[in-house]
Amino acid sequence: MVQRQFPKPAEIFELLQVKKPVLDGRRRRLEAAQTIYDLRDIARRRTPRAAFDYTDGAADGEISLTRARQAFEDVEFHPQVLRDVADVTTATTIFGGPSALPFGIAPTGFTRLMQTEGEVAGAGAAGAAGIPFTLSTLGTTTIEGVQAANPDGRNWFQLYVMRTREVSYELTKRAAAAGFDTLFFTVDAPVAGARLRDKRNGFTIPPQISLATIANAIPRPWWWYDFLTTPKLEFASLTSTGGTVGALLDSAMDPTISLDDLAVIRELWPGKIAIKGVQAVQDAKTLAGLGVDGIVLSNHGGRQLDRAPVPFHLLPDVVREIGADVEVVIDTGIMHGADIVASIALGARFTLVGRAYLYGLMAGGRAGADRAIAILAEQVVRTMKLLGAHSLDELTPAHVTQLRRLLPR
Repeated sequence: MVQRQFPKPAEIFELLQVKKPVLDGRRRRLEAAQTIYDLRDIARRRTPRAAFDYTDGAADGEISLTRARQAFEDVEFHPQVLRDVADVTTATTIFGGPSALPFGIAPTGFTRLMQTEGEVAGAGAAGAAGIPFTLSTLGTTTIEGVQAANPDGRNWFQLYVMRTREVSYELTKRAAAAGFDTLFFTVDAPVAGARLRDKRNGFTIPPQISLATIANAIPRPWWWYDFLTTPKLEFASLTSTGGTVGALLDSAMDPTISLDDLAVIRELWPGKIAIKGVQAVQDAKTLAGLGVDGIVLSNHGGRQLDRAPVPFHLLPDVVREIGADVEVVIDTGIMHGADIVASIALGARFTLVGRAYLYGLMAGGRAGADRAIAILAEQVVRTMKLLGAHSLDELTPAHVTQLRRLLPR
């Protein structure tokens, strides 16, 4: 028989603790977010469709992006047990400098479109977390503005070789003068990809906004208030070059880019240089033979060539071929700290997150960017502890199996 008794109020209150209400709506939303996908949901609710889709979307049928995320989900981990993992370090070195975590902020264009704090929030959040921040050629904050927002942190610059080469040369010199220590020479954008969501939303240059797009934006007055009461949205580092936004976009991508351009930029750039957008083992070998400092395996977040190779699938082969000579970095599809851990285990020296950080930015400005970094950091630490790894150097291919859905015929 079960012995029953009347509950004592003191015992009930001992078991139940009432959580204090959080009156700040933004803080409440961000604290409730436990994953990057939670931040994405908040971002979608708070951002007009055209701006959200610009971030969330990819090229054509978005197959490349879907496959990249699926590749990380198709990972089987192999934990090592009975290891003391009370203390775990996530610190690493990349391109000659430190990072507190094995990921940094990827370059993203038109960032203030997503949320008005833009790159200033991203650079500040990266600096506070002790990780690098990368500014895009098509960023909406100047090189000097990012340096001011992150004066004591590591800033990197992503370079498009533009049709007017002198513009690219000048940007390279400005980034070096501002103390940026690494340059990403981007090679996967000879022309723009087919961003179909943008076209359907009328998000073109010049804009052709539909009534449906306007109706979607009206219920988000906070976004409009920020948009209309802050400085003009423009490619901040390119304003002195003249021309319309459309002309700048067209000139930013040049199908004539070649190895000769790389040679010129290397002469101008005093710091580390990495080639971003590599999608083939042979290209990685060729570039490693030229003595570059790093290779960034990337298909531009799926925003250029749809059905492009999955960077995470390429990673083991590229590391095997060139990992002893250059540092290999990976991006595209990272939405969880476990994705980062799996990449490091398979030989990547570092990873970059783009959309994951932007979802946080759209969800809550600087505080949202901080939250995105914190979520990924917590997931990295937890995954390492569950795998039995005290440090990133202890992660090896033995910890990971890539389960492939797609095999060549």
